[in-house]
Amino acid sequence: EATAVSPEGRISPGDLGIWKDEHIEKLKQITDFIHQHDSHAGIQLAHAGRKASHDIPWHGGKQIRSEADGGWKTLAPSAIPFIETEEAPIALDKAGIEKVKSDFKAAAARALKAGFDVIEIHGAHGYLVNEFYSPISNHRTDEYGGSFENRIRLLLEIINSVKEAWPAENPLFVRISATEWTEGGWTGDDSVALSKILKDKGVDLVDCSSGGNVATAKIPLKPGYQVEFAEKVKSEAGILTGAVGLITTPEQANDIIQAGQADIVLLAREMLRDPH
Repeated sequence: EATAVSPEGRISPGDLGIWKDEHIEKLKQITDFIHQHDSHAGIQLAHAGRKASHDIPWHGGKQIRSEADGGWKTLAPSAIPFIETEEAPIALDKAGIEKVKSDFKAAAARALKAGFDVIEIHGAHGYLVNEFYSPISNHRTDEYGGSFENRIRLLLEIINSVKEAWPAENPLFVRISATEWTEGGWTGDDSVALSKILKDKGVDLVDCSSGGNVATAKIPLKPGYQVEFAEKVKSEAGILTGAVGLITTPEQANDIIQAGQADIVLLAREMLRDPH
C-alpha cells in the first residue's frame, strides 16, 4: 500500500505511514506473517504532494482544508491546485526538497528493519514525484523545473537517497504514470527516456501505470488499457516492467506475460474484490 514517508505526505489521515521508528514494530508483524507463508513483502513509499490532506475515500475523499478538521498544508513543485476549487499547495523551497529526500531515505531504512524485501517508489498518479516530472504541474524556474532533465531531478535524487539505505541486492521498483492522456503533458516517449536513466541508476523494474495528475484527462478505460506502456518501456528502454490496470482474470494476466508485453502483472482491485 502507498505508505507515507512523512505526515504531510499522506493522502488521507487513514494512510499507512513509515515516518517514525514507532511504525516499524507493527509493520514487522505484517512482513513476518508474509514470510511465514514463503512469500516476499513489498512496500510502496509515497508522498502525496498536492493531493494530500483529503478525507478517507469512504467518507467522500474531499480535500480537508483546515487543521481544525484534521487537515494540513499540502506541498508541490508549484502552487497549482489539482482541482481549481481546491486550496493551492505551497511550492517547495530547497529546504523542503531536501526534507523530502531525507524522508524517503529514512523510510527505506525503516522498511529494511521492518523486514520488507522490495521497495517501490511511488512516482505516479499525480502525487509529488509525478507532479515534479510533469510539465503541467511543474512551473518552476530553478534546477527542478523547465527542462526534462530538471523535472526528473527530484526522482533521481530520491533514488540516490533510498539506495544509501537500501541494499543493492534488494529489488527497487519505481511506479510511473506513463502518460497523462493530455495534450502538452508527459508522454510514453518521455517514459522511455526516463526509464533508460532509471535502468542506469540501478532501478530493477518500472511499474507502468498512467494518469492521475490532470483532473480533466479523458482516459480510455478498457481491460488492459495500460499494458501498451509496459510493453513500450520494456522494448524501448530495455528494463523490466510491470503491467497494471483493469487486469482481472488469470488468463488475461498470463497472456500478457506469454506475449512478452511485461515481466510481471500487478493486481490490486481484483485481489480486493476476490482475495481467493
